[in-house]
Amino acid sequence: MSFNNLDTLYRQVIMDHYKNPRNKGSVEGDALTVDMNNPTCGDRIQLQLQLDGDVIQDAKFSGEGCSISLSSASMMTQAIQGKKLDDALEMSKAFSQMMLGEDVDTEEYEMEDLEALQGVSQFPARIKCATLAWKAMEKGAQEE
Repeated sequence: MSFNNLDTLYRQVIMDHYKNPRNKGSVEGDALTVDMNNPTCGDRIQLQLQLDGDVIQDAKFSGEGCSISLSSASMMTQAIQGKKLDDALEMSKAFSQMMLGEDVDTEEYEMEDLEALQGVSQFPARIKCATLAWKAMEKGAQEE
């Protein structure tokens, strides 16, 4: 697949998550809730994680922001459900490395749609948009 076709595919995946977000809303029952914002562009997110022991049973988000931040939140909530919190935090580290342009084994971390955000690394001002939901999860894990 040529770079242009791949770029187009990735853009379509990002816009699909933006227009049809997965896991948008609130968790029913007790949940770890974290509010974060990106003051440089105004993105705001509330992330809710429902844990059963150390396993993420459910993850939902709400908020407003650019297509990058909201599609990343949608992809992240899909990727971390059913995972142990420690594994989700490892995935978060790998995602941050990918945003910095480092090579990451996306299959090892089961990143699937998240791979579409690789191109964000070429736009340093947008990296905080892509990592906002991930930083919220990390903050919530520290409070847990």
